Amino acid sequence: MADASGIPELLLLQDNICKAVLGKPEVVKLAVAALLAAEHILLEDVPGVGKTLIGKAIAKSISGKFTRLQFTPDLLPSDITGSGVYHAAKNEFTFHPGPIFANVVLADEINRAPPRTQSALLEAMGERQVSLDGQTHRLPHPLLVIATQNPFEFEGTYLLPESQLDRFLLRISVGYPDRQYELSLLTSHRVGEPVDELKPVIDLDQILALQQRVRAVKADQSIANYLLDIVHATRESDMLQVGISTRGCLAYYRASQAFALVQGRDYVIPDDVKVLAIPVLSHRIVPRGMLPGADRSATEEIVRQLVRELPVPV
Repeated sequence: MADASGIPELLLLQDNICKAVLGKPEVVKLAVAALLAAEHILLEDVPGVGKTLIGKAIAKSISGKFTRLQFTPDLLPSDITGSGVYHAAKNEFTFHPGPIFANVVLADEINRAPPRTQSALLEAMGERQVSLDGQTHRLPHPLLVIATQNPFEFEGTYLLPESQLDRFLLRISVGYPDRQYELSLLTSHRVGEPVDELKPVIDLDQILALQQRVRAVKADQSIANYLLDIVHATRESDMLQVGISTRGCLAYYRASQAFALVQGRDYVIPDDVKVLAIPVLSHRIVPRGMLPGADRSATEEIVRQLVRELPVPV
């Protein structure tokens, strides 16, 4: 399934995840690329297509700690980050870490929580730490947050603002599996959940080493200029009121490096930049007359059109 033939540990990781996540090799590649880029993912799709499964499969494959947060309207920031608990015998407060202190965190239905709670999660993701009572508590490394939301359900939900959407490296739509894979799914679930049978194939130190290796992936100047052409096209387009920020541009570059490594290369090619344009950029732009994140299909079509109009470096 995987293309990372020159990197055995990446080949093992992708193949292991695909034992549970059937028929979605491209989604798996993108998820692994986000992990190697030390960034986070927003999975946006209807319920029941495997969003939670992807998080569990990654956590089990890397021998990391996995936690799941079910976002609800009454969820508090301290339910995510942790809180201080008073011990009368010692006459002091002791910090009790929240679910964010893990290697893979699934934030399920993130748009069901109020903005203050969403901000607590996204601030921890960005700062890689939690501060309470003057004390700073570093989050584990590696850390991958996989947030999910249902784009077709609006009652009792809160749209993520553009500044918070920008915290996610990729926005991915999982989609329904092909019929042949759905048939395999019915067969494989006769004796239980395949994800429960997964064993770790890579340790956390290897993941950290691969994250360092991503930064050494080369991008020719023509590739960098092509990436910048796409970014600047979003800023100059009459169809958009908000284009890609400098942080978004850096995220695009890092994602291209990570995706190249997932493909088994130590250099970026134009196809890496093209493939990542929609998952990296579409949630960071705002079409004129629309709210951030309000219409995925519209933003994806705009990005697709802008990329199509630009010359590809040879």
